Amino acid sequence: MAKVYTRTGDKGKTSLFTNERVSKGSLRVEAYGTVDEADSVLGQARAFAVHDNVKGTIFKLQKELWLLMADVASMGKEPNITPEHVTNLEHIIDQYTEELAPLDHFLVPGDTQSESFLDVARAVVRRAERCMWRLAETEDVHEVDIRYLNRLSDLCFTLARYEAEVK
Repeated sequence: MAKVYTRTGDKGKTSLFTNERVSKGSLRVEAYGTVDEADSVLGQARAFAVHDNVKGTIFKLQKELWLLMADVASMGKEPNITPEHVTNLEHIIDQYTEELAPLDHFLVPGDTQSESFLDVARAVVRRAERCMWRLAETEDVHEVDIRYLNRLSDLCFTLARYEAEVK
């Protein structure tokens, strides 16, 4: 087995998926690192989810986040995330929302472990979206990736409500 460490990042540089070397402090690395963080929190939510359909949905999202991270960690490549991915998130949101009561108050996270982790994931995804907007001010970013993050945060909110409300 190859060693986990390479020592190539010891001086503050890392390689993008497309082999360019960039600063570990770059906005691009910050953006895909924040998406990676969202993936980890979604994993926690999946581990504690009480509904099998939510577990399955989160697992699919985690796989898509790897596509999104590849987009952000690449330069000059066509995106892996497509407008169909965004539309699919909208359909999933609609399906879960059909089973929820109309929202008429602010929500305070913490009713269940999974709901709490989904709310943290929502906040981390929002941060990833802000990172992407900052990156887009100076470098090329696929707009579809930003739209995906925007819908993903809405889906995390919806899944959190589902975990807390549906018995």
